[in-house]
Amino acid sequence: MSHAKNKIDWCLKKAERELKKSGKHRGLIKTNPELEKAREYIKKAEHYLMATDYLKKGNFSDISVSTVFYSMYHCLLAIAAKFGYESGNQECTFALIHSLIEDSKIDFEKELLDRIASLDIEKSREKTSVEIREQYQYGTSLSIKDNLYKELFELAKEIISKTKTIIEE
Repeated sequence: MSHAKNKIDWCLKKAERELKKSGKHRGLIKTNPELEKAREYIKKAEHYLMATDYLKKGNFSDISVSTVFYSMYHCLLAIAAKFGYESGNQECTFALIHSLIEDSKIDFEKELLDRIASLDIEKSREKTSVEIREQYQYGTSLSIKDNLYKELFELAKEIISKTKTIIEE
C-alpha cells in the first residue's frame, strides 16, 4: 500500500474515533459526493486569492502568503468534496489528493501538488507552499520578495483553473 493510502486509512480511523468520542473530527470522513459544496470551495479559493492581491497592494505581503496558501488548499477541499470526502486535517487532505492522482482519478500533476505540500519531505528540493506559509505566518518578516509572491500567486491561479476543470468533469 502506498504512503498516501496508508495515511488515508489512518485519517479515516482517526476521524471515526474522534466522532465517537466528541462528535467532531480532525481526520477524514467518507461522505456523498457534493458538487455544490465543491463549487463553494472554489468560490472561497477565489475569494482568498483576491484577498492575497489586496494584502500585497496594502504592503502586507507577509500575510498574503497565508491567504494564497489557503486559496490553494480550498481547491484541494473542493476536489475532496467532489469525490465524497470531508477533511478536517491538512495532511489528510494532501494524502487524499495524492491518492486520487495515483489512481488516475484526477488530472492533476503530482509535481504541482508537491509545490503545495509534499508527502516525502526528505526528497522535496524546494520549499513547499506549506513551509513558506509557516515561515511567514510564524516568523518575523514583514514582507516577501516580489518574485516569490508572483510565483505563489501564479501557482494559485493555475491550481484554481485545474480544480475548476476537475470539478466540472
